[in-house]
Amino acid sequence: MALDSDTRESIEALLNAHPVLLFMKGTRTQPQCGFSAATVKILDMFDQEYATVDVLADALLREGIKTYGQWPTVPQLYVNGELVGGCDIVTELYASGELFAVLGLEPPARTVPEITFSDKAAAAIRHALEQQTDEIFLHIQIDAHWRTSLELAPDKAHEIRVDAGDIAVLMDPNTAHRANGLLVDVVETLQGSDFTFENPNAPPAVKQMDVATLNAKIEAGESVYLFDVRGADERAKAQIKAAVPFDEDAERLIETLPKDAPIMFHCHSGGRSQVAAERYRLRGFVNVYNVAGGVDAWSLRVDPTVPRY
Repeated sequence: MALDSDTRESIEALLNAHPVLLFMKGTRTQPQCGFSAATVKILDMFDQEYATVDVLADALLREGIKTYGQWPTVPQLYVNGELVGGCDIVTELYASGELFAVLGLEPPARTVPEITFSDKAAAAIRHALEQQTDEIFLHIQIDAHWRTSLELAPDKAHEIRVDAGDIAVLMDPNTAHRANGLLVDVVETLQGSDFTFENPNAPPAVKQMDVATLNAKIEAGESVYLFDVRGADERAKAQIKAAVPFDEDAERLIETLPKDAPIMFHCHSGGRSQVAAERYRLRGFVNVYNVAGGVDAWSLRVDPTVPRY
């Protein structure tokens, strides 16, 4: 099908706005097809920000992106405006290690980390491996959000082998770079046994700050870096004193702060600000706070003159 000018302009505007862009089915947090999910999982392994576009939300875009890149399927990954390919090609580039160069990243050194399994975890893994009929290995993955997963699968190319006692573990270079000192244990829950991971390299979790504590800090004259992630329309309705808009100026300011500076984010009720806080936690900031309940909690518990909406 021919690509109309409006759709072409929309695609090119997206490509110009985002150096790394994935056209996919669904969203990053809720992929709607296995190929999109697999591609997101690979991109999440890298310390590289990327944007996604849900083609299911726009029929013209869904068909237009196929014509634009002369690529018949979705997902499609673009880097600096150039089509890299779909899920199969991204998977191949990841397996070979070439995806680092495609994304403009330096690959980490191929270091062998030290990892430890508790007695319970080791016994569970040995039992699972004994049930396999083919040559299967334990694989560990730690993505850029420090989410850790285990998988039983055949040997894959370019992986790093770690011998933890009598258990051979295979991992990609990104994971190996993040895994030194990892402790794998087993915990009993109401749903049964599950693995837990204690990683000394992971940045501290985002802390929750209640509005009363925030107000006390402001009243005491403490230096407060408080950022409002809402849009201008919401800020016009209600504001927390001392908060500044989370805009380009705010982003530049944050990048000048030391990594241990306390930085705080708020929105209407705490959801969007949690996302922003997580972003800076992953950038190495160690005192990141989300204002629990946001401006709505501020109105209820601190200053009732601030309108609720």
